Amino acid sequence: MRAELGDQLVIESPKTGTTRRDGEIVGLHHADGTPPYDVRWSDTDEVTLVFPGPDAHVRHLGHGQGSTNESSGRIAVERGGPSDSTPRETGANPGDIGRRVAAERERQGLSREETARRAAMAPDYLAYLEERQADPSLATLIRLASALGTSVAALRGGGVDLPLGQGHAFLHPELRDLSADECRALLSTHGVGRVAVSTPDGPAVVPVNYEVIGDAIVYRTMPDSVPAAAVGAEVAFEVDHVDEVMSQGWSVLVVGPARVVTEHDVVRRPAEQVHTEPWAGGKREMWVSIQPKRLTGRRIRPADQ
Repeated sequence: MRAELGDQLVIESPKTGTTRRDGEIVGLHHADGTPPYDVRWSDTDEVTLVFPGPDAHVRHLGHGQGSTNESSGRIAVERGGPSDSTPRETGANPGDIGRRVAAERERQGLSREETARRAAMAPDYLAYLEERQADPSLATLIRLASALGTSVAALRGGGVDLPLGQGHAFLHPELRDLSADECRALLSTHGVGRVAVSTPDGPAVVPVNYEVIGDAIVYRTMPDSVPAAAVGAEVAFEVDHVDEVMSQGWSVLVVGPARVVTEHDVVRRPAEQVHTEPWAGGKREMWVSIQPKRLTGRRIRPADQ
């Protein structure tokens, strides 16, 4: 059995000869067109890795119909990861693998068609991987990595324990200041930020789970902890987001006095509105509030966005 991209894989009933299922071959795993194939089924729009059995044949579109019987058993699916077995969604929502593929392809100046040709897959399947939440098969990743001159580990996000910012910079980046309203919107309601304090051992910066209540930044900690050293001093609090795949991101800096929240009614309010428990665990009942006196932020992105 041999196929080309765009051919149809047809599964027929061995008794009646009627078509039970068919789909477009969107990915080849061997240069000579022999199985297995990445097939997008016409009934579900799912993409799976398929080893055709004796009840399957290839329909060469525009070249008539041919069939080959190979005694490899009935049709078998090797794997069905989240993207290999999930129908397309109505809106684009690219996953990390797809964004890494697209970013590396664009960095090298390759078109989607050329990349798909190198990886022996249909351009529309590559578009599907880049634009949708996807977890393609290992064989597909190997072909894409070879086509892009990178590694499977890199496409999967290898090195996630390394510091951020090791990706390639844009050729034409734009760094712009954020307005106070944009900063408030990015702070949102809660998350993880970093508070900078002075301690007896010198300056320290530590991450904390925080809440935004009114205009104030509020976090829970324990007495005598490093975050508790903020009380009674003017401190800096920073939140950021880095998109390692796209080499872009933003940061927001809050500067203002910190105090411990002692009033019962005021303490009860953040306790009732808390979204998450402190990741560090333990009994953390000391609430610290930072009232912003200065709020600034910056964003880096491609200049053409």
